Amino acid sequence: MKRVTGIGGIFIKARDPETLRAWYRDHLGIAVEDWGGTAFRWNGPENPAGAGTTVWSIFAADSDYFAPSTAPFMVNYRVDDLDALLAALRAEGCNVDDKVQDYEYGKFGWVTDPEGNKIELWQPPEGQ
Repeated sequence: MKRVTGIGGIFIKARDPETLRAWYRDHLGIAVEDWGGTAFRWNGPENPAGAGTTVWSIFAADSDYFAPSTAPFMVNYRVDDLDALLAALRAEGCNVDDKVQDYEYGKFGWVTDPEGNKIELWQPPEGQ
């Protein structure tokens, strides 16, 4: 079974999200959209049409989306088969969140590493 196939997103907490988004826009040229981030599009051998994306987004410092982690960041990893990977992680004794969310833009699950960092696992929809 393949496990992680790439990075699906980088999420950063900020004391002043608007100012930090503006800094990244103005100084690094990241086109921040209304929802607070951007999606970088890319292609590779597994998706020559360029259907893959890596999301970059800034969250408010008091966001609980990264909970129970207290880290100011969270990485989202792309996976091929979320259910199989979560089952394997549970069998290996990892701290896997019971919650799984399914949207038109993919399926999400979470695991916490031994240092307490929350990791988001994302199975993109078919064709991405």
